[in-house]
Amino acid sequence: MTTAAALSERLLVVDDLGAGYGGMPALRNVSLEVRRAEIVALVGSNGAGKTTLLRALSRVIPCTGAINFNKYDLVPMAPDEVFGTGLVQVPEGRQLFDRMTVEDNLLMGAYRRTDQTAIVGDLERMYGLFPRLGERRTQLAGSMSGGEQQMCAMARGLMARPDLLMIDEMSLGLAPVVVEQLMDVLQAIRGEGVTVLLVEQDVHLALSAADRGYVMDTGSIVRSGSAKDLIDDPAVREAYLGLA
Repeated sequence: MTTAAALSERLLVVDDLGAGYGGMPALRNVSLEVRRAEIVALVGSNGAGKTTLLRALSRVIPCTGAINFNKYDLVPMAPDEVFGTGLVQVPEGRQLFDRMTVEDNLLMGAYRRTDQTAIVGDLERMYGLFPRLGERRTQLAGSMSGGEQQMCAMARGLMARPDLLMIDEMSLGLAPVVVEQLMDVLQAIRGEGVTVLLVEQDVHLALSAADRGYVMDTGSIVRSGSAKDLIDDPAVREAYLGLA
């Protein structure tokens, strides 16, 4: 159960972050925070800079500014070092190992771990969270439906036992019934103490699941607040929800 003390602890603090590609800036002066055991939504239209921000946090691209995660300074780290701190990204497009089985994909999420008995237990826990994966554990990941592949990508990330799971465009291209199942999983893992940064173009979906949110536009944070306040914000409703 989420406690007030847990919610008050700042797990990720980003300050004045800048990043870009080939000398062209894509992020400008981005500052945000994620507190332990909460779900935070990062929303905005396509091209707003959301994925670029995740790539900067994962240290896949160069950046300026400060990134403090779980008392680690991430800016000088390589991507593999960041993964080792407990910050794990589920990328847009899933990026599974298509010619490997579902179970082998999940085990790849635990490749840095040495606690073999616990890994076996976590596999069964993933099959409990995602029953379809349990049915398809020996199936090649690339032969599954888009929804099943998204489940596999999320389960692979969870196999690393992350402190913060960053999920990029979870709902993209999926049927509403599958998205509803995935949203239930988000609430379940948050109840287990996993913090979630959910990046979505579907603003209403993301804010409906989140405690707090940030709105990005052209590489900057333009709105922030509680999820309810953002849903009720006239500018957000008009620009992103199609409501006056």
